[in-house]
Amino acid sequence: MNPTIDRYSLAKANSWLKGNYDDQTKAAIKEMIENNPQEVVESFYRDLEFGTGGLRGIMGVGSNRMNKYTVGAATQGFANYLKINFPDLHPVKVALAYDSRNNSAYFAQITADVFSANGIKVFLFDALRPVPELSFAIRYYQCQGGIVITASHNPKEYNGYKAYWDDGGQLISPHDKNVITEVEKITDISEVKFERNSKLVQLIGEETDQAYLQQVKNLSLSPEAINRQKDFKIVYSSLHGTGITLVPRALAMFGFEQVTVVEEQAIPDGNFPTIKSPNPEESAALAMAIEKAKSIHADLVMATDPDADRVGIAIRKGEDFILLNGNQAASLLIYYLLTKWKENGKLTGNEFVVKTIVTSELLARIADKFHVQHFDVLTGFKYIADIIKRFEGVKTFIGGGEESYGYLVGDFVRDKDAVVSCSMIAEMAAWAADKGIGLYDLLLDMYVEYGLYKESLTSVVRKGKSGAEEIQEMMTKFRATPPDMLGGSKVVLIKDYQTSRTHHLITGKVESIDLPASNVLQFITADGGKVSVRPSGTEPKIKFYFGVVAPLSDKSKYAEVEQSLSRKIEQYIKDLGV
Repeated sequence: MNPTIDRYSLAKANSWLKGNYDDQTKAAIKEMIENNPQEVVESFYRDLEFGTGGLRGIMGVGSNRMNKYTVGAATQGFANYLKINFPDLHPVKVALAYDSRNNSAYFAQITADVFSANGIKVFLFDALRPVPELSFAIRYYQCQGGIVITASHNPKEYNGYKAYWDDGGQLISPHDKNVITEVEKITDISEVKFERNSKLVQLIGEETDQAYLQQVKNLSLSPEAINRQKDFKIVYSSLHGTGITLVPRALAMFGFEQVTVVEEQAIPDGNFPTIKSPNPEESAALAMAIEKAKSIHADLVMATDPDADRVGIAIRKGEDFILLNGNQAASLLIYYLLTKWKENGKLTGNEFVVKTIVTSELLARIADKFHVQHFDVLTGFKYIADIIKRFEGVKTFIGGGEESYGYLVGDFVRDKDAVVSCSMIAEMAAWAADKGIGLYDLLLDMYVEYGLYKESLTSVVRKGKSGAEEIQEMMTKFRATPPDMLGGSKVVLIKDYQTSRTHHLITGKVESIDLPASNVLQFITADGGKVSVRPSGTEPKIKFYFGVVAPLSDKSKYAEVEQSLSRKIEQYIKDLGV
């Protein structure tokens, strides 16, 4: 026994050596045990679990890695659960899509094999497609579930597996936990059925694309403005991902005639050769697109992540470009939607918008001003989808978003949708241009009206088993000794979503939180500041979300007020010892 490998991890590795796994897998495990004991621990110390984004991990050998067997077991467990829940349906149906990552097509084939072997009909996309189209396809083909193979914006060594229910939204409680239970019941890989039934696998493609794109086009609120601004110049990059399949088509359908694609990043490639990270939250990911925009004097830059559910945007400020963060883009989008719904006479008092608890409070302020109901949900777009489902046929969903660059307009998709977002952001820009202003001026106008809200995110990365333990210790410490002051303002409210309690520190009053339990803490200050502390459900990190606000009396004072708010956030970080 190698003393550097804990007993559980070694036992798990040995069970794979004795099990019905292929020779290549067993050889890799033996090599790890002999030469890389730490990798044995990282690969076997746990089984991959469903987090806010489903199954996600580094590709490789082991129970904590993405490979044929972990994907197969997850699919077998999901198949068992679907058949339990829909016993009278023959066959149960699922939709299946995949992105441009290395092994995505392979994992999609494995998934189709296992589903069909279990008598489940599979609608498999004939090539890579965006996540939102998978959500749409579930509803379009009246499926009971769906899967998309993707690791979203994670580094190239990752892949993942997002599971969906019959409403087109990702699995939520109790389904997510129940699927895990079914997976855990599989004690031997021989219980996984890998033999494909080809009669139950149907390829889908262009028909689905056209149906989806027509729904996207139907969202348009300012077709006349686009017609007048059809030469508005846009630069788009798919960052080597799936967005290239639909975003340019959607923009063309909206009426935009001057869309320039960053050709160097238009080729799907899981190695992401032109970027360090395919994450549109990071400025480096948009650098090539911004240079292209400068060279052709464009006014808007958009880039989507590999599975095209999130979009990063850059807008013109004079001769340069500035990046909008997710809170700014979401706020502008909601501001535009509600303004146009009101102008078009579509507001009846029965509409609503949704944001996550870590997203800017500016969205709530805007909704209040328009007398539109807003809902707060836990982090993860599946909770926004759940609210849409809850009020389906009762209230009308206008739009929603989260700070991590994911937005949705309309309800025909039940996940964040970068194809829709690119189309509506472009329309918003054309609408502003038609009024003689750019998006930067529109942003400042919004701040003057509602207050200057500034948000920031700090992540502390702690990898592996020891990192997970350290992150949990940090949460325990914050619960035991919460901050008294932040940025010179007293903490007056603590929201603990794990205990579902809100503590009013001035009055001592305690209220319940009507949301599922989640390991999140929020500290709210007397001057409207907000700090959210949350371990990531998909990455080895703990996230600190900061939000502060101050009045903006005039656009000319923007830089001064913004710098003041930046200093306040810096003080928050010091006060928390992050």
